[in-house]
Amino acid sequence: MRYAIIADIHANLAAFTAVLEDIRHRGGAEKFWSLGDVVGYGPEPHQCVELLHQLDHIGVVGNNDLASIGKISTAEFNPEAAAACQWTAQQLTPADIEYLDKLPLVIEAGDFTLVHGSPREPVWEYLVSVDIAQENLAYFKSPFCLVGHSHVPLVFSSDKSGILSGKPLLNNTKLTLAKNRLFINPGSIGQPRDGDPRASYALYDDETRQLRLYRVPYDIRSTQEKIIAYDLPLRLATRLSHGW
Repeated sequence: MRYAIIADIHANLAAFTAVLEDIRHRGGAEKFWSLGDVVGYGPEPHQCVELLHQLDHIGVVGNNDLASIGKISTAEFNPEAAAACQWTAQQLTPADIEYLDKLPLVIEAGDFTLVHGSPREPVWEYLVSVDIAQENLAYFKSPFCLVGHSHVPLVFSSDKSGILSGKPLLNNTKLTLAKNRLFINPGSIGQPRDGDPRASYALYDDETRQLRLYRVPYDIRSTQEKIIAYDLPLRLATRLSHGW
């Protein structure tokens, strides 16, 4: 079976639809695993929730999802993120809110644990360094853990002694999942932050046990124009051109 691993859509419908088209072009996926933050920052939250809901998927909740439905405070958000969450709350339908509200913090699916931030702190922690990853090994039991939140495609791999090393996941990078425990971040669909503005996602084939990362160009300008038209913070538009 083929799984599409997606994260941090962030209400960017143009990027999301481009990724889905790329997945179809590559032969499709039977299942989708979503790693949270379907909404926040971007201009089309309802449309992205609606589209995700049409896919055969499981998903965990992200901090922007929770803030946009009033489940956590935006006090620790930067002003742009807080403003976007407040605007997003007005765009969601009751069905959208119910869907986001029912998303769990953690999902265990066979050899995989799915979280938004980290196994230790699913909502807030950024798993971006070897030290943080090493500390999180004790907080999940499966061989592999899928994370989002940082918007940066990364992999942390353990050696035989359990010591981790990390490296970026670049476009078309292939991983063969074997005995080593791994943390894998597929990057962000809607707001990449690794200097590459293209949307990012991964495909996993459980027969070959191979996972491959893909980057997908999309119509950034159309998303930027909608952000500006809805009077969302300007930087949320400009940063998309730079992948940051």
